[in-house]
Amino acid sequence: MRTVKISACQFSVEKVDHFAAFQEQVSQLMDQVPQDSDYVIFPELLTVGLLMSLPDSDQLKAEDLYRIDAYTSQYRELFTGIATTRKQIIIAGSHLERRGDKYYNIAYIFKPDGTYIEHKKTHIFPAEAKWQTSEGDDLAVFDIGPAKIGLAVCYESEIPEISRILSVNGAEIIFCPSYTFTEYGFWRVRHCAQARAIENQVYFVHCPTVGTPGEPLPNGYGRASILSPCDTAWSPNGVVGEAETNKNMVLSGSVDIDELYANRRNGAATTFEDRTRRRDVYNKYEPFQSLSR
Repeated sequence: MRTVKISACQFSVEKVDHFAAFQEQVSQLMDQVPQDSDYVIFPELLTVGLLMSLPDSDQLKAEDLYRIDAYTSQYRELFTGIATTRKQIIIAGSHLERRGDKYYNIAYIFKPDGTYIEHKKTHIFPAEAKWQTSEGDDLAVFDIGPAKIGLAVCYESEIPEISRILSVNGAEIIFCPSYTFTEYGFWRVRHCAQARAIENQVYFVHCPTVGTPGEPLPNGYGRASILSPCDTAWSPNGVVGEAETNKNMVLSGSVDIDELYANRRNGAATTFEDRTRRRDVYNKYEPFQSLSR
């Protein structure tokens, strides 16, 4: 049995007037994280409250959110310090960051040795366009800690090809930091996360930003969850663990990685293999023909 413990930090965004206040928010959640958690995840764009710490904050609008890039160095230093001090793998949500003449929504994995890995969100939700956000082009699986992991940031969970690419390339857990502004958005991501877990026979961890900070910052709605395929090795609804809606809190739970491989061989629904097995049928139809050109 290869057991992995996961903690999802459901972060309630607030307006803060300096970086130290944001750091205190992070620290309060980390104090609730068990020391034996293998992976700790924070949600998408958890740094948005820092927009209100800028000198001209009273004149800023939601369209100015990209300016939180001013805190990129401090954000990295904070989570590098947490990962190295606690000797844990920290998936520190994501942060808007400038690279050259473009801005990207970048998710980070901070490792206990002081290094980090990044993933630029490849599919931008339509509302993000107002933040001048560009899309990344790479999907990777990372062999970090006791499992092979991938990242699908919020809207990326709604694009089935992303999770399929990650799982075929070895991902056993897909981590999904998200920021959904409405209950509709939350359920889109949540339902898709559960579907991706079933389709690919992987674990899927959904960790949302929540809170009602008020204009110009967007509200967050969500309920963190650790999800599995819906089969006899797990609960019937595929929910390993679930947080309370919109509460600033930590959800922790454990999963058995070996059980995924047993389920792919012997489960009631062997979707991981079956999605490839009948490629000869799929290739006769659009969109598979156009995708292969």
